[in-house]
Amino acid sequence: MIVGRKGENIRKLTRILKEKFKMENPQIEIGDIENPFLVPNSVVDRIVYSLERYGPKRFKFLGYDTLQTIMQNGAMGAEIIIGGRGVPGARAKSWRFSAGYLKKSGNVSVDDVLRAQGTANLRSGSIGVQVAIMPPNVKLPDKVKVYEKESEEIKKIAVEETKKEEEIKEKEKKKMKRRSKKAEAKEEKNETS
Repeated sequence: MIVGRKGENIRKLTRILKEKFKMENPQIEIGDIENPFLVPNSVVDRIVYSLERYGPKRFKFLGYDTLQTIMQNGAMGAEIIIGGRGVPGARAKSWRFSAGYLKKSGNVSVDDVLRAQGTANLRSGSIGVQVAIMPPNVKLPDKVKVYEKESEEIKKIAVEETKKEEEIKEKEKKKMKRRSKKAEAKEEKNETS
């Protein structure tokens, strides 16, 4: 929620809390969003505001620019869908802007992908905005992590295998030398006889 001029939204919220929940003196605490481009509600509000203020003519620039900013702020993946009658053209269309790695189905999509939607009301019609962001701290089930202890054991096994291979090669060289010596001895016998 945006605080507004001189805290007007906070006053509205305290008034609603007093009336609906019959609280005497509700205390509201305000905190900043650490990274507003990783919160889809914030991104939707920005897109809706700029569409309502500047119109739908530059919606492609707005979509790509917002998507680039989201990815630069560390998101694993993001998708922005802008669609409706107000997008340039006689008929309703929807444009999809996506980047990175975004899960579309499964448990990760349901639980970890953050989603929000909003509507920009223009003279030419309404434009719907949907945003899905996959934050950087999501642990994916298909991502396998190999620990260093295991890699050290694998290195030891690989070293042992290379030693065995070297021993086999040395044995083969010795055999070849023996064969060549025997062959030379036979040739000398043949020459002398």
